[in-house]
Amino acid sequence: MRTIGHTLELIRMSWRVLMQDRELIVFPVLSGVGVLIAAGAFFLIGSATGTLDRLATAEGETAGVGAVDIALSLALYAAGYFIVIFFNAALVAAALERLRGGDPNVGSGLRAAGAHLPQILGWAIIAATVGLILQLARDRTDNFLGRVALAIVGGVWAYLTFFVVPVLVAEGLGPIAAIRRSGSLFRRTWGQQVTASFGFGLVYLVAAVVAFLPAAAIFTVSPVAGLAAGAVIVGLTIATVQALEGIFKAALYEFANGESPRGFDSGTLTDAYRSL
Repeated sequence: MRTIGHTLELIRMSWRVLMQDRELIVFPVLSGVGVLIAAGAFFLIGSATGTLDRLATAEGETAGVGAVDIALSLALYAAGYFIVIFFNAALVAAALERLRGGDPNVGSGLRAAGAHLPQILGWAIIAATVGLILQLARDRTDNFLGRVALAIVGGVWAYLTFFVVPVLVAEGLGPIAAIRRSGSLFRRTWGQQVTASFGFGLVYLVAAVVAFLPAAAIFTVSPVAGLAAGAVIVGLTIATVQALEGIFKAALYEFANGESPRGFDSGTLTDAYRSL
């Protein structure tokens, strides 16, 4: 409970940093828009080539699915990962700039991510491959113990690679070296990572409920306006929490490297680690 309390306090500090650079919310928004554009492009190409029809009628079987269909699906999967990771890298780079005393903006974050484009692309391919393998394994596993084992593997992978994006943009390492570096940092910060997952899970839940209420009120008057307002309010709420998460990760990365990130109380950070 002590660690959870420190984590919630660090989330509040992340909020104060975000209020200094509200433009950081733009990165998750751009990520969401990019994913929607990629999905729209897949829908158009899939409709034109008949891929969507074949995937819909296959129902989990691969007999009627061709190589083009598989390649198109994998391309969308990898593109989605790349878009999310690229804008997350831009967010983390901008957050690190603020935590080091700079004054970031959307352009500086995008430039920092663009400077490490090969590394980000390599990590996106690795992350997409591992994610796809785990998903396929889950789909083919119908026993409880098998699903538990896969959940553990997925969780360990997520925690071991927690700092990959900060390492990519801050240290310029390649994806494989970044995974090893992230793994070494994990051994120092595992408690904070686990409680951060709990803390942000709680924040997402509360934020979703708060965002839903005004949209529901508008929906009772006008369903169309309610749906439109809900999409905007919920989208911005999720983007805000994602921005907080990026700031938190950047601060945790800095502290794990012996630095004192600006905007974060050093005593709280130190006590958080002492309570592990």
